[in-house]
Formats: sequence, C-alpha cells, structure tokens
Amino acid sequence: MDRLKLAVIFGGTSEEHPISVKSAREVAKSLDTEKYEPYWIGITQSGAWVLCDGPDGDWENGANSRPAVLSPDRTVHGLLVQGDGGYETISLDVVFPVLHGKLGEDGAIQGLFELSGVPYVGCDVQSSAVCMDKALAYVVTRGAGIATPDFWIVNTDDDVDTSQFEYPVFVKPARSGSSFGVTKVSSEEELAAALETAREYDTKVLIEAAVIGSEIGCAVMGNDPDLVTGECDRVALSHGFFRIHQEATPETGSENSSFIVPADIPDDKRALVQETAKKIYRALGCRGLARVDLFLKEDGTVVLNEVNTLPGLTSYSRYPRMMNAAGLPLGEVIDRLVSLTLTGKLQ
Repeated sequence: MDRLKLAVIFGGTSEEHPISVKSAREVAKSLDTEKYEPYWIGITQSGAWVLCDGPDGDWENGANSRPAVLSPDRTVHGLLVQGDGGYETISLDVVFPVLHGKLGEDGAIQGLFELSGVPYVGCDVQSSAVCMDKALAYVVTRGAGIATPDFWIVNTDDDVDTSQFEYPVFVKPARSGSSFGVTKVSSEEELAAALETAREYDTKVLIEAAVIGSEIGCAVMGNDPDLVTGECDRVALSHGFFRIHQEATPETGSENSSFIVPADIPDDKRALVQETAKKIYRALGCRGLARVDLFLKEDGTVVLNEVNTLPGLTSYSRYPRMMNAAGLPLGEVIDRLVSLTLTGKLQ
C-alpha cells in the first residue's frame, strides 16, 4: 500500500515561530513513516518557504533545503520545488499545518490551502479567523448562550476612561497567539503601559474583566456532530497569571504554574466542562482539533477564556498531554486527524 504524501508546514513569521518548530519536532518523533511519506516545509522568520529534511538542524539557513511553495493553482497540484533550471511538482494527499499565531491559525494560510485544493488538517478559514479574534469569539459564544468575561474593545488612538473599570483587568492583543502582550493590570495607573504593550502585537486590544475561578483546559477533536475530548487539565498557579511559552526553557517547567491532568475537579464538573467545550467548538464552527480554555467558577459556572485552533504539540504542551491521558498518544492523534481530513470521520 502506497504511503500518504503528507506535507508538514511549520515555522512561520509570528512570534510563535520557535514554538511551532518545537511542535514539528514532536510530530516528527510520533509520525509513522510506514504510513506517511513526509514532506517538511519550513517557513523562516523572514517568510521564505523551504523543503527541508525536517525541523531539526540548520534548515533556516539553507542546510539541506530548497525553495518550495504550495501551488494555489489546482491544475498544478501540490508543491512546487525549485531545482536546477526550473521547478518540479510534488503531488500531495494532505497538508498538516503545525503553525501557531498570526498567519498560521488566523485563516490566512487556510485560505491558501483552499485555493490549492489540497485537503488540510484543522479549522477552516472562517472558524480560524473568528477564534483568533477573541472579541469575535466572545460575541459568537455569547450568542450560543455560553458565558464569557465582560470585555471592552480598544482600537488605535481610542481614548480610554480608566475609571470605568473594576480592577484587576487583563489587557490583551485581540488577535495574537499564546500570552504574548498580555498584562494583568491592578490599578488605573498601570493601564496605559499595558495598552502600549498589547499594541506591539495588535492594533485591536481587549480589556477584559478578571474571572475568579479555576483555569481548566479541554482538548477537542473531530467534526460536528462526532466529537471526542481528552482528559481536562487544570492550571495550578503559585502566583501571577498563566504565561505559557514565556519562560526561557519551558521544557523544564514554569516558574509559577504546573498542570494537573486529569484535572482534580468533581466528575460532574468535568462532564460539564467537556460538554461546554463541545458547544463552544460547534458554535465557532471548529473542525479537526482545538483546545478550549475555560474558567470554572466556585458556583459551578463555566466561562470561556479562549479557543486555540492549532494548539501546541510540543513535549510540554497541554493538548497532547490531555489526549495522552485519555489513551490517545500523539501518533494516534495524528492518524485520527489525517483520517478525519480525508474521510470526514474519526477512526
């Protein structure tokens, strides 16, 4: 039986470039090469696309790599790889984008996949764009009857009345991945600096009311109505707030947080979190995979925090940990995602 030609795209131009490379390395370790013929497409931080031997090594500086692009022309199907005197074409069966942040999970590259006609793992253009914009995700989720934090949108040059908020609040770039640019603001005097920090990452900024509760994550996989979830996790904080990927060496742990998997919450609350995560996933039109982050308040209310449509797959990432705790190691997750992409059904 012929192996599936699988293009893994990683790297990218966002601030999450290094995380994407780490995710791709874990995918490489878990990929069954008896089933798949992998083509590794690295996107450098400057935006150059190269076909390389994998996410290890000095691929960004041209080591064992050749310029390559995904053809948007459906009559020239697959990869165009630069060779001596021209380009060769490599047909593909499926694309697995292992990209995080802007131009990776905001619908931009998904639009290229749609033009190319090559099936791709994960959310489509619309759901990627909506989930990336936290304000839009909140509006849609509220429309489905699910609680979100109170929030205010601040655009470039907007005047902000600092006295209108009950502190603390969180200031966030509306369309940025991970916790880059996020500040917890405890007083009026701190707000202006926090807005400037967020504007380094996005012109649209969110001021968000703090939610008192446990931070619970839920890994979701599938297409509506056939969805499965991993075990929930809980973020255990010693101080401050959760800032994933901000540490110098996150593989060795965080200075202020750890993960409890499965989450140490009652069974009825776990079931409520999982069902709420599925409702959010459906309301936002997600497909393939997503990590839904929630707050569980003391009164039992579940509140949306955010949805990550291309969650990290690194050795320390939450999505693969939650799936592994449910009996699905990363290799099996990859198999199921590819099968879902090609057949529309989970294995």
